[in-house]
Amino acid sequence: MEAVAIKQDAQIEPVDYRTEPSRYKHWKLGFDGEVATLTLDIDEDGGIRPGYKLKLNSYDLGVDIELHDALQRIRFEHPEVRTVVFTSGKAKIFCSGANIYMLGVSTHAWKVNFCKFTNETRNGIEDASQYSGLKFIAACNGTTAGGGYELALACDEIVLVDDRNSAVSLPEVPLLGVLPGTGGLTRVTDKRKVRRDHADIFCTISEGVRGSRAKDWKLVDDVVKQQQFGEHVAARAKELARQSNRPLGAKGVPLPRLERMEDDKGYHYEFVDVAIDAAGRSATLTVRAPAAVGARSAAEIEAQGAAWWPLKMARELDDAILNLRTNHLDVGLWQLRTAGDAKVVLEIDGIIAANQDNWFVRETLGMLRRTLARIDVSSRSLYALIEPGSCFAGTLLEIALAADRSYMLDTPDAENRIGLSALNFGALPMVNGLSRIAARFYEDEAQVGAVKAKEGSLLTPAEAFELGLVTSIPDDLDWADEIRIAIEERVALSPDALTGLEANLRFGITETMNTRIFGRLSAWQNWIFIRPNAVGANGALKLFGSGKKAQFDWDRV
Repeated sequence: MEAVAIKQDAQIEPVDYRTEPSRYKHWKLGFDGEVATLTLDIDEDGGIRPGYKLKLNSYDLGVDIELHDALQRIRFEHPEVRTVVFTSGKAKIFCSGANIYMLGVSTHAWKVNFCKFTNETRNGIEDASQYSGLKFIAACNGTTAGGGYELALACDEIVLVDDRNSAVSLPEVPLLGVLPGTGGLTRVTDKRKVRRDHADIFCTISEGVRGSRAKDWKLVDDVVKQQQFGEHVAARAKELARQSNRPLGAKGVPLPRLERMEDDKGYHYEFVDVAIDAAGRSATLTVRAPAAVGARSAAEIEAQGAAWWPLKMARELDDAILNLRTNHLDVGLWQLRTAGDAKVVLEIDGIIAANQDNWFVRETLGMLRRTLARIDVSSRSLYALIEPGSCFAGTLLEIALAADRSYMLDTPDAENRIGLSALNFGALPMVNGLSRIAARFYEDEAQVGAVKAKEGSLLTPAEAFELGLVTSIPDDLDWADEIRIAIEERVALSPDALTGLEANLRFGITETMNTRIFGRLSAWQNWIFIRPNAVGANGALKLFGSGKKAQFDWDRV
């Protein structure tokens, strides 16, 4: 086939992350009481960019955008669902992973953004299992390779059909000269506890492992004959559903299409505004609080539905982050601002905390958690600018705590305040499992305790600085110059070096499976994906499917 390079810098058209089931090309979403089934049946000609066909149930960014949307709809629109089954609509193949031709013709930036979003979607599956009472089964009814197996790895259970042909595999090293880029290596060890020598063999053979060996090596949970496969999956789905605390009688909350206005200045939502300074290679994200608290009881909150401020704001912010990350690669600095009444935000946080056992409030809290975590892992410099009229309090203080630096204007009358709520102390953890305050102080009990003692308070610049919650508190005379110099200096630095610097500093000394996926694996993949052994003229990824053998530089570096 003729390769058509995907030019991210001169895009065909911006990527839009908004979709809905009626617009899906690749997934079929079905419901049977407490069990939802997501069937992968990919349209070969439905790629998000031209230049490749999505053969053998292989996927690209468009497939994962649909999956992300489907998972959101299960969470919010179908509270009765307790188990989600992934399966394939194509004979003898579950999923062959990321489309190789797509990777071969994509820019490096496109590949990295694609892998990051796919990582986040897989992590979202595990997040729903941990926090939402949703359990996931990968019903691998055919060959399961590469990113297809990585999708299965994100599930709670993996069932492989025993048809003497179907196998699970991570063939990226032998076939492409790269690594499984969406958590494969890390989940094989950290989650499945596959022995290292077995994992070494598994990841260096292209044919994969099938049958009883796949189960013996802990690569799958069950291997079932084709005749009993459907019955076995259905029984496991019901058994997992019995372990769930999702409500059976609750009414779902529809998620309408997000409304936004776009112009040459940026993106504009009801509660989020993105102003892009193309010449300055920066963007200003402003998150607004509502004018009033609004719904207070669980019943009132459910009645308000997707219009409830915490959920609507989180959905808008999430969409804004994804748009900036994918469609504005050269915008390297995000200036983070808020606007509104901090007392309103703190009161809403109190309502969330008091009603967090309600399924809809719990799911909204999950949406906030995942959106804030998306900020943490974005390869952009983050500066929080705290001025009079800001409302960096509680949930919105997390935005400032996610920043690489925070500047707070020290006004003479101390009218500029930040506030702390119960949600700042564990309800919205980073991907390393720590609250941003705990991570900020490396879990030092005295420092965290001093901040915790101020819960419910509004802090002056001097108090915030004394507690270590902000970086600097310039006065009126110095504010403009200090901010200007900080921005000018930042955008003049190498974006590659900054990405490495920020990723190293944001997560400190505490590692989890997710930080390893985003940190080490992403860094390795980032490096390997630009080496000639993978993407050079004679590299394995470039020559895949051509019949030619890759030519490697044999030096170890």
